[in-house]
Amino acid sequence: MTERSWWGWGTTDRALGDDECVAAAAGLPGLPARPRPVPGIPDLPAPRIDAPASVPVSTDPVLRASHTYGKAYRDVVRALAGDLRGAPDAVGCPRTEAEVVQLLDWAGSAGVAVVPYGGGSSVVGGVEFRGDGPWLSLDLTALDRVLEVDRVSRAARIQGGALGPVLEDQLRPHGLTLRHFPQSFEFSTLGGWLATRAGGHYATLHTHIDDLVESMRVVTPIGVSESWRLPGSGAGPSPDRMFLGSEGTLGVITEAWMRLQDRPRFKASASVGFPDMATAIAAVRAISQAALYPANCRLLDPGEATLSGASSSGPVLVLGVESAAHPVDGRLTELLDLARDGGGTVAPSSGGGRDDAADAWRSTFLRMPYVRDGLARMSAIVETFETACTWDRAEELYATVSAEVGAAVEQVTGAPGLVNCRFTHVYPDGPAPYFTVIACGRPGSELAMWDDVKVAAMEVLGRLGATITHHHAVGRDHRRGYDRQRPEPFAVALRAAKAALDPAGILNPGVLIDPV
Repeated sequence: MTERSWWGWGTTDRALGDDECVAAAAGLPGLPARPRPVPGIPDLPAPRIDAPASVPVSTDPVLRASHTYGKAYRDVVRALAGDLRGAPDAVGCPRTEAEVVQLLDWAGSAGVAVVPYGGGSSVVGGVEFRGDGPWLSLDLTALDRVLEVDRVSRAARIQGGALGPVLEDQLRPHGLTLRHFPQSFEFSTLGGWLATRAGGHYATLHTHIDDLVESMRVVTPIGVSESWRLPGSGAGPSPDRMFLGSEGTLGVITEAWMRLQDRPRFKASASVGFPDMATAIAAVRAISQAALYPANCRLLDPGEATLSGASSSGPVLVLGVESAAHPVDGRLTELLDLARDGGGTVAPSSGGGRDDAADAWRSTFLRMPYVRDGLARMSAIVETFETACTWDRAEELYATVSAEVGAAVEQVTGAPGLVNCRFTHVYPDGPAPYFTVIACGRPGSELAMWDDVKVAAMEVLGRLGATITHHHAVGRDHRRGYDRQRPEPFAVALRAAKAALDPAGILNPGVLIDPV
């Protein structure tokens, strides 16, 4: 069985070796000659809790260390430095919903903060605790079963702790799939996707996990909330909408009925080159408004296309279509005709319905978190942030963010860096641009430099009226931007909901709203 990394992304066997770290950082000036070594787990602070034997918790040092942080850049840097001062006092390991209830009851009576933890892939500080006092990381991955399949309605009741591959393996014998594949698919859970309103496989139409939810079951400190299974309802505000995106601060998602689909049998992909981003953006807008709904519609700017190996000569649009019922070549042809009409040049196909640029981008996409960790070991600064805006502002946002964040990187680091962009999802009324920043750093100053770049990015997004996050969630790192985006009457209502559902204020304090 492959071993999960306690300090970085994914599994230890896929982490970059020392020479690969050096190669990844080539071209960034002033970095160390060799990467920082990966430390062993340091001594952890003594646990400050004394749970009764009947409560399913563990104080195992390896478990505590691996649950200290998520997987953001700042998390990796702190772990590499051996800074685990904020480690949880214990890790909750429930195997049933009843044990989740038991843990919350005990924590409430003992004054212990509880941070729900799925796969731990948060990149926004969503699974760590930054307060004083004892805290418990509530690991839900033992609740990982597909409990019931309704083949007639194409839906399944799935426990919230099921990791992506685990739930798909259980759905496969039924010929069904959830078809929700975020970049973190291997290392994130259904409950985590729901709690963060994760974006998934589809670049158009059903882009967020929200679209796939039929009903949810949530354990709160005052009781269990379970909504009815319905294809749709106009009965007042949706109870599911209150918990979707609540990031573990209102309750613990233990089960959900999810809408499924038949597994696709027909797939095809192609790539299209464009002379410049303005032309490419206009063409992608036309495609998004044509109701053809490609599964993949990722626009890579020149820097992103070069970094991924998809192209070295300009922006590239990666298109993909799929279906469980009928061939898709005709739909792909329609999409390519729109791209050509918009000034694009379709790349030659190597046959078999596959596209070389699409394959290159997909491989880089899955490998990038490991490269990020390797760059962190070299003291490089790496940041990713995503947003969304309407089409009338898309070209301005792309140009402004690229220029201003680029200027901030140079001011902070003393040298130019890379600021690349791709559109991860597109809607009839606007795109979701995703930016990647790579720059040289100074050993010992990485976190301060990263913080300065992060603040600059949040400031420009707020000024442009773009969302602080399209699918990475708010956590603790995006609180400043979220507070700016959120209407104050809604903030009042959210605080009231928190007080009503979590009277002791133990659930993920500091996420979405200030702790009590």
